[in-house]
Amino acid sequence: MSARPHEYPRGADPTAVPAALGLGFLAVGGWLLGTARPWQKPGSALSLGLGWSASAVFLLCGLLLLARCVRAVHRAGDAAEGR
Repeated sequence: MSARPHEYPRGADPTAVPAALGLGFLAVGGWLLGTARPWQKPGSALSLGLGWSASAVFLLCGLLLLARCVRAVHRAGDAAEGR
């Protein structure tokens, strides 16, 4: 009985942790963006600017991590196909 290619044991996925971290960053950035709404609670311009800046940093870092993971997965798929 021969083993099929999808039955070969594989190691852990190296993109799982960065992808989870990227999703976490997106969640934290969205939460910060939702809590730094000036129309619900007037605050100083400094606190609103810091909140929005931190939110933007978290959102961008999350998107970059997810984009790197997607590229790594597609690059590995293309290499397996022989492209």
